[in-house]
This record gives sequence, C-alpha cells and structure tokens, in this order.
Amino acid sequence: MTTALAVRYARYGDPGVLSLDAVELPEPGSGEVRVAVGAAGVNPYDSKARRGLYASAGAPAEPARVGLEYAGTVDALGPGVTAWSRGDAVFGLAPGSAATHVVVPADGLVAKPGWLTFVQAAALPVACETAYRAIRLLEVRTGDVVLVHAAAGGVGLVASQLALARGARVIGTAGTANHEFLASLGIEPVLYGDGLAARVRTIAPGGVDAVLDASGRGVLPVSIELAGGPERVVTIADGSASQYRVRATWSADLPLPQVFQTLLPLVEQGTVRVPIAATFPLEQVAAAQALSESGHLRGKIVLTVGSPD
Repeated sequence: MTTALAVRYARYGDPGVLSLDAVELPEPGSGEVRVAVGAAGVNPYDSKARRGLYASAGAPAEPARVGLEYAGTVDALGPGVTAWSRGDAVFGLAPGSAATHVVVPADGLVAKPGWLTFVQAAALPVACETAYRAIRLLEVRTGDVVLVHAAAGGVGLVASQLALARGARVIGTAGTANHEFLASLGIEPVLYGDGLAARVRTIAPGGVDAVLDASGRGVLPVSIELAGGPERVVTIADGSASQYRVRATWSADLPLPQVFQTLLPLVEQGTVRVPIAATFPLEQVAAAQALSESGHLRGKIVLTVGSPD
C-alpha cells in the first residue's frame, strides 16, 4: 500500500488525542484531483470538533481527520479533469486537509498566484470565504458604522477590511495588545468585555448599523442593543443565535473560485491582509491547536508540510 500521512483522532479530548497516522494514499475519482499539501490552515472549528462539540456519540465511529483549508500542488488527475495539470499550484477548502495529500473536486480549486506563498494561500480560504459571506449578508454600505467582534482574528480581520473597502466605518473589539495593529488598518479598536456598549457609544453615540459576531462569546445581547434590533446582526460563531432572532451563517453559499475572483485582487493590492500568527510543522499540530484555543491571536495559524515555500 502506498501511504500518506494525516492528522487524526480516535477519541474526543484535548490536543493530546491528535496523532499523525499513516493512511492509504487517496486516489482521485472522476472530476477530482489529488493535491500534495504544502500548508494547511488551523481554525477554531478544528478544536471544537476534536473536543466533540458537534458529536452525538461518545467517540468517533472511526478515526476523524483534521483540517479545512490547504495550499499545495496538483499531483494526480482523476478521469475527465482537463482544466488542471500536474504541478499546478492551487489552494482551497477540503475536510481532512491537515495531511500530506488530499483529494478534492477539480471545480473547487483556486489557482495560487506566484505572489502568494503556500503558507499565505493556506491562510485565506476559510477566513476570506466566511468574511465575504457575512459582509454580503449584512449588506454593508458606504457610510455604515459596523461593529466586528474579535476583529483581530482571521475572519474578523478580513471582514473588517472588506467593510472598510465598501466605505464603512469599522469598530473592532480586541485585546489591548492588538489595538495599535487594528488602528494601523483603519479599524477603530475597543476593548471587549463588560462595559462594551458604553465604550462603543463613546465613539459612536448613535450606535451601529451592523454587527458581525466572529467571537461566539456571549456578545449577541450587547450587539442587538447597539444595532437597535437583531435584523442587522450576524454571527458565525454563536449556536444560540435563534434564541435572539439573530441570523447565523455556517456554510459557503458561493463557489470558492467565484469568491476569490473578487478577493484575490484585494489581497494583491494589500486592501485585505491576513497576517500569519504562527506556523508549525504538521507533526506539531497539537501545539498549533493549543495555541488556537488560547484565543486573542492576530491572524491565522498555519501548518507546514515539508518545506512548501
């Protein structure tokens, strides 16, 4: 058996349950390609799934894979694939992408431009797609005042920059260590936590026009208060959204290549930046997820496979 390596867990728990296992090298089917992964993003979802927050049983029925986004090189083509060639540099979304190889639908690939490294490209899919979807859902317009919770994290940071690009004024919650950085991007930072409403009203006396909750840490009531109702509040992280009549968005609604037709030019121009908070080799995935769970990061954590760049 030709083998690959993949990060997996056979029981729920802390990062110590993760292991890097030999698995059968996947073969692409019709309309699919196999990608040799050079880098894979780390996301809060990884840790929540590993802890069993989405599970209905006591343990996974079989070892579960880790990862949602990747960048790498096409190394095998399935039947019927003509748009890609072996050696093409690509990035995209795929479950189980914390691995040496992943098989993905050919029509979901995005070509990686040469001005992006594999590490930079692997940091983009989840944060950019989610932020793009949320800002569209909020219908952010020129002149709006937008509050973004967890503005220094991956999704919050991209969403803040997209709102600024639409001509909005953006207020972002973050720890004090990230205030100077957010201000350098044109985001008005405020400290999260008790007293947030008063702090926001100090700089925006009329409240705000739209709120994105990218934190999931009990901020929906204050968001509704500041927005004057739940209609223009959206969460990507709080499972209690329906209790507050707030819209939640959990999954992609546009093909990834279509999203990046809009976003890649903004990334190239520097209008949208996704800083890399830290990189870890694939075999140190437990340390990477532990850092992710600590919160208060600036940007994305990325796993590297071999020497990708």
